[in-house]
Amino acid sequence: MTTVAIIGAGDIGGECAQALAARDHISHILVIDSTAKAASGKALDIRQSGAIRGFHTQLDGTDDWSRATGCTACVIADRFAPGSPEWQGEEGLAMIRQLAPACNDAPLVFAGVMQSDLIAASVREARVERRRVIGSASEALSAAIAAIVAMEAGCSPDEVSLAVLGAPPGSFVVPWSDASIGGYALDRALSQVQLTRIEGRVARLWPPGPCTLGAAAARTVEAILDASRRSYNVLTVLSGEFGVRDRVGTLPALLASRGIVQTRVPSLNTRERVQLDTALSAR
Repeated sequence: MTTVAIIGAGDIGGECAQALAARDHISHILVIDSTAKAASGKALDIRQSGAIRGFHTQLDGTDDWSRATGCTACVIADRFAPGSPEWQGEEGLAMIRQLAPACNDAPLVFAGVMQSDLIAASVREARVERRRVIGSASEALSAAIAAIVAMEAGCSPDEVSLAVLGAPPGSFVVPWSDASIGGYALDRALSQVQLTRIEGRVARLWPPGPCTLGAAAARTVEAILDASRRSYNVLTVLSGEFGVRDRVGTLPALLASRGIVQTRVPSLNTRERVQLDTALSAR
């Protein structure tokens, strides 16, 4: 049985559970939150919607952390509380120290927009292997950018391929020279005026909302389980990419059951390289 554990029954966690269940590719989804009634209620609500939406995924809610033992992947989301606070800080690190060993070798997908420091601390202080630590919020951002590009080009977002580099919360760089639409270079499909208009809108796309973040985490989990051949834009602790080590940054990566199996460094022109160096040095 394929089990995905979602830590937190907040808005992001609930949307992630809904998105995963609706695809009907996962046998069991376990929502874990210290507020057991909220976790159980959210799981029950999603499970009952299966009769309408046509999926058969089993969902359960609990406050028992030990039930995450043996899960295939684990999503670090947000807690059920006013404002749906994301797991972060010392409390988040203490949770990771308890959770990571129980999950054995399962990848940890960090779904929030405020978890960069927790991602770094998970590797540096909790000694979780870098390949297991994956932030999915940047995939949410890249999907939003692809949607804007598709509107300008008059195509489907699925035809748009682009990378997101840099570091949150606001220092992101899109290497347009490496982007493509339908397999053709992006600058062949868009004018400079259109590209300038897109760049002006990109800065306002961060942070994504909880629905987008939950859906991006679900997409990342599916890529892990399916060993997708497509690269995904993920937050990770850099290990020499762009000449940077031990900092959290975004770059395209191939994912599989072990987590990150390969990272890809896109080709950059001089302007993009300067922008990226500035973005990474700001952290």
